[in-house]
Amino acid sequence: MVEDPARGDTGMTRARATAIGAVAIALWATLALLTTLTGPIPPFETEAVAFAVGGLTGIAWMAARGRSPLAALRQPPAAWALGVGGLFGYHFLYFLALKSAPAAEANLINYLWPLLIVLFAGLLPGERLGRRQVLGACVGLAGTVLLVTGGRGLSVDTAYLPGFLAAAGAAVTWGAYSALSRLLGAVPTDAVAFFCLATAALSALCHAVMEVTVMPDAGQWALLALMGLGPVGAAFFVWDIGMKKGDIHTLGAASYATPLMSTLLLILAGRAQPSGVVAASCALIIAGAVIASWKGRRP
Repeated sequence: MVEDPARGDTGMTRARATAIGAVAIALWATLALLTTLTGPIPPFETEAVAFAVGGLTGIAWMAARGRSPLAALRQPPAAWALGVGGLFGYHFLYFLALKSAPAAEANLINYLWPLLIVLFAGLLPGERLGRRQVLGACVGLAGTVLLVTGGRGLSVDTAYLPGFLAAAGAAVTWGAYSALSRLLGAVPTDAVAFFCLATAALSALCHAVMEVTVMPDAGQWALLALMGLGPVGAAFFVWDIGMKKGDIHTLGAASYATPLMSTLLLILAGRAQPSGVVAASCALIIAGAVIASWKGRRP
């Protein structure tokens, strides 16, 4: 039997894997709102709890489906380096950037990662970087620039250079982690559960060194658990599927929807105000995703 080249080893089509990966984009859009609702809980404390919930939930899911967690645990050093380096490395650099530079500028630099995914993916075996993908990612970036700056200019102060470099490092880290996951297609998505637990342990260490513990109340514990089940848990599992079996270029360009949907959720929750800038950003980001994913007519 001739294997369909659009299918992976599990028979999953490329289109279905792309759709699954896109779920991560929607889940990440909820992170800003959930984080604001947790109140004064420090970022590394938040990440430690949420990643622990995500990892333990992943192990429980494996056990419920009759899969051995030990099999997922036994992975080559390269898989551990990429998995933990990507999850923990990105969040460490991102939080460092927010502590060392103005949030708007740091966020803008950080959101170079969707464009970097598109560019890095073009270097992978079997992938081709087309002008449509680059144009779509750039249009999405323009929409994000407009959204983050609010249509105002940015002031770049060299005193914040360490923070800007950390934000750039976060963007490169997540872009590289996402694209390089394609090269480790033999590593099961179940292994992400243990990458999450390792990230939780490292985040707890950073919290102990850099932050003061804030004991969550019942409502905050529920929010942390929700984060662990969603944007800091399931999102990384479905993203892994999308990166390994889906259309990386489309997912990279579509990722610019994350800051947009995040802003829209904040508006719906009454924590941000609607504006013409948000509407224009929405148009640009949607246009960028359509351009990047448009295949055109096949001969």
